[in-house]
Amino acid sequence: MRYGHFLARDGAVIDEIMAVYMPEGRSYTGHDQVEIYCHGGRQVAKMIQDELVAAGARVAEPGEFTRLAFLAGRIDLTRAEAVAEVIESNTDTSFRAARDHLLGGYHNHISQLREALIDIIAEVEASVDYPEEDIDPENRFGLLAQLDVIIANVNELVDTYRGGRIINEGFRIVIGGRPNAGKSSLFNLLLRQERALVTPTPGTTRDYLSEWIELDGFKVNLIDTAGLRQTGGAVEKAGQKSARQILKGANLVIWMVDTTKKSWKRDLGYDLKSLGDTPTMLIGNKIDLLSGAGLKRVKASDAKLIPLSCLTGKGVADLKRAVGSRITDNMPDLTSGVVVTSARHQQKLSKALRSLKAARVKLKKDETPELTAFDLRQAVASIDEITGKIYTEEILGRIFSRFCIGK
Repeated sequence: MRYGHFLARDGAVIDEIMAVYMPEGRSYTGHDQVEIYCHGGRQVAKMIQDELVAAGARVAEPGEFTRLAFLAGRIDLTRAEAVAEVIESNTDTSFRAARDHLLGGYHNHISQLREALIDIIAEVEASVDYPEEDIDPENRFGLLAQLDVIIANVNELVDTYRGGRIINEGFRIVIGGRPNAGKSSLFNLLLRQERALVTPTPGTTRDYLSEWIELDGFKVNLIDTAGLRQTGGAVEKAGQKSARQILKGANLVIWMVDTTKKSWKRDLGYDLKSLGDTPTMLIGNKIDLLSGAGLKRVKASDAKLIPLSCLTGKGVADLKRAVGSRITDNMPDLTSGVVVTSARHQQKLSKALRSLKAARVKLKKDETPELTAFDLRQAVASIDEITGKIYTEEILGRIFSRFCIGK
């Protein structure tokens, strides 16, 4: 580490700085590297950068430093991708999953599966190279047992993506219901700010509103939609059409019911049919306006509504607990470090799983060993595309293009 001043080309002092030289093999990129530490502030950093560029340097491309670290063999592709995940994480849960990937837990698990698979390939290919060493029934039974363990592990990894996708991309909750049921009021209540316009006039919300909140350590995309009804003008009907499309893509629909309307139970039966198989949570709003008998009717309903008042806030805690339970249902063990959060990884693991199952069928039927070995090697190739043992420039370009500049 050296202390001094950074001088402009004309000799003027730009800043009081420290600089450190990191030799090849002992830097983030694995190459010779110099880092300059200047005072905070956008202008100072820009002036120093301009001087460096004028001297022959260039601005790094997105993710270029991490890409160099990967190409130098300092980190594998799973850990390189984890750098971006750490930077993009905005909840405790997403950070912990990304951190575990960065520390190598996920890489180690994948590598162990690969090594176990290589051992099986060696056994199978021995019978190809030495026909007299054919796989006897007892040995085949042992190989099938080993293969079953690997298949179970890969299948478990693939299954973690359901939760891993929520960790990485967020849980999508759409608030739906008929006009004036209190959707925008609930939207504002969960956001803790007056984001949506609320009026007694039905059909106020003409388009959807989208915001992010954190709930129980998970990021949640909260969407307020236009009320669904048969009437309304052209603009309102366009909003309703958009709402129906959004409802289909939800992880969870919070369906609001105005319990002060006498027809709410009949209307709800019709509305639920239109929602189909979409996971739905029913909210009975405006309980503050109900008498004792009316409230009893809501609580005794077969529809299992969560009683709530957007005006007083009563029932909101119950709603949050219920939503939290929906999010964590079947969520993978986050302490294991082997949660799949990448769509790319999920696709490669699914491809490996298909190859493994095909190899198992051939091995069980005692088919030609060459064909079994081919399927097993296809599975290894898919795993190697995850860790980066096999890669193309197109794959690297796609991965590192989403990094921020400077990483």
